[in-house]
Amino acid sequence: MSVDAQKQTMGFQTEAKQLLHLMIHSLYSNKEIFLRELVSNASDAADKLRFLALSNGDLYESDADLKIRVDFDKDAKTLTITDNGIGMNRDDVIEHLGTIAKSGTANFLSNLSGDEKKDSQLIGQFGVGFYSAFIVADKVEVYSRKAGDASDQGVHWECDGEAEFSVESVERAERGTSVVLHLKDDATEFADGWRLRSVIKKYSDHISLPVEMLKQEMPAMGEDGEDNKETEDSVVEYEVINTATALWTRSRSEVSDEEYKEFYKHISHDFADPAKWSHNRVEGKLDYTSLLYIPAKAPFDMYNRDAARGLKLYVQRTFIMDDAEQFLPMYLRFVKGIVDSNDLSLNVSREILQKDPNIDAMRSALTKRVLDTLAKMASKEPEQYAEFWTEFGQVLKEGPAEDFANKEKIAKLFRFASTHTDKADQDQSLEEYVGRMQEGQDKIYYVAAENFNTAKNSPHLEVFRKKGIEVLLLSDRVDDWLMSHMMEFDGKSFQDVGKGALDLGELESDEDKKAQEESEKQFESLIERAKEALKDRVDDVRITHRLTDSPACLVVNEQDMGAQMRRLLEQAGQAVPDSKPNLELNPEHPLVSKLDQEADEDRFADLVGILFDQANLAEGGQLDDPANYVQKLNKLLLELSH
Repeated sequence: MSVDAQKQTMGFQTEAKQLLHLMIHSLYSNKEIFLRELVSNASDAADKLRFLALSNGDLYESDADLKIRVDFDKDAKTLTITDNGIGMNRDDVIEHLGTIAKSGTANFLSNLSGDEKKDSQLIGQFGVGFYSAFIVADKVEVYSRKAGDASDQGVHWECDGEAEFSVESVERAERGTSVVLHLKDDATEFADGWRLRSVIKKYSDHISLPVEMLKQEMPAMGEDGEDNKETEDSVVEYEVINTATALWTRSRSEVSDEEYKEFYKHISHDFADPAKWSHNRVEGKLDYTSLLYIPAKAPFDMYNRDAARGLKLYVQRTFIMDDAEQFLPMYLRFVKGIVDSNDLSLNVSREILQKDPNIDAMRSALTKRVLDTLAKMASKEPEQYAEFWTEFGQVLKEGPAEDFANKEKIAKLFRFASTHTDKADQDQSLEEYVGRMQEGQDKIYYVAAENFNTAKNSPHLEVFRKKGIEVLLLSDRVDDWLMSHMMEFDGKSFQDVGKGALDLGELESDEDKKAQEESEKQFESLIERAKEALKDRVDDVRITHRLTDSPACLVVNEQDMGAQMRRLLEQAGQAVPDSKPNLELNPEHPLVSKLDQEADEDRFADLVGILFDQANLAEGGQLDDPANYVQKLNKLLLELSH
């Protein structure tokens, strides 16, 4: 497009307008972070140019000295951040500055509460980057030219932070980007050299690119050494105000906690401090450095498995790619950080990474490092680990299905609610459960339900409570699926108490077994009548001793899909295999005794149908014909009232 192209005015997408307004107001108490975000973006632009120039050196345009410059004009109340990185063309500007191209934006906005303090934390998880400029500016201009484009392919973007922005083509001799902030009256502190230096040192000291500011401006001198009054030319000197050394290349002893935290915010665009980090140099068969971070808060799109994830990859301190997902498994997608290898080629691609055996070795080592970091946190800082589990536990539960080699290590990190405390808090480990197992107990018992209260009050727990046997209470959506991949822990197999015939092994006394045999004989006729009445609704009807207070419960066959998993698949519109539950009746319950004595077969059929539906409701199920259930129940109530 030529330079005489008309100025084009466009509107922000709806979500961008909402987010922009919210971000400006909710982050205002921490205004200075805008500078960190803009310097971070400039650093990323330089990294991208350096990578592309590996295969096309002409992109440097005879200027390979990459840097960021920060200028200000106190009188004009402007602040300008300039980089000579990759730059943007017109399409790039519209895409990156006119939209927020993140899937799930609408869902993210629906989670906002209106509480500014809480919402500011959510905004930080979203990562607003460039838009933070509007915290301090009432107008922002961007001048940019993409490396390799002609000088007449420059672009000028302008916005006052409201509903619209404009784009026009301009002449721009220099490649890269300049962001000009027209500061609000209450933000003129950022047109001050000392203030800017302190903020940059605080937030951007760790980035490898030099950040420069004007050192001083001196009048040009004549040949006689006197001021040259006839010229307005000036000698302009810039000085580097940050350390400009890649933080991960420094020794751990040289890096402060504050620097580690700020570097995390630089690479993640998260506003909160990380929970933990691990910085390591590996030398030997493989030679690489890693700096891995465990965030404190889950990102808004964590459950979108297609969202960008992975580490920043550097080769010999040269940036290669963002979101290199090959270095960690999917269930650790929340981990942020960098890996810098001396063994990979500078022209490495995503396809090559997938085939390189060195990557498999690094992936295995980095995965274990993350799991060891979490295990140490769980052991040494249980309160902090509890916070981590609340944020990331459901994602970690994807691990056993994806990472067989580390299944036991992952399982040790799991936390569950259990009948040991009867609290909704997921704070019981499998190791603690095994340590409390009764003598003769060889299984880890659990019940899976739609929510905690349904699990805690499940009739399947009655005999376990009576005998003091602990049961794990599982209520996360992923739990039933998780347990299908958890065969055992510490040599103990897992047993769903809602599946299969009850077998307590050595925990059941001879007297219990004898009483059950006698009950089965006593109620043989009842069982046959119930099977006939329920016909196609059940696979079997049987007497049980797993109940103490409830008259009946439903049990699925050992090989069948659990009720929770079945409901989830049905809600997602997916086909589920045909299967029927078993109805188990409690011979000690007076309702079952009355049922056995009922001579009217129609009334018997109604009563056993009611028991079946009640058992279904008790475990969180839905009735196929609620109206029919209500009619039968009302009929029974009327009969009882006469």
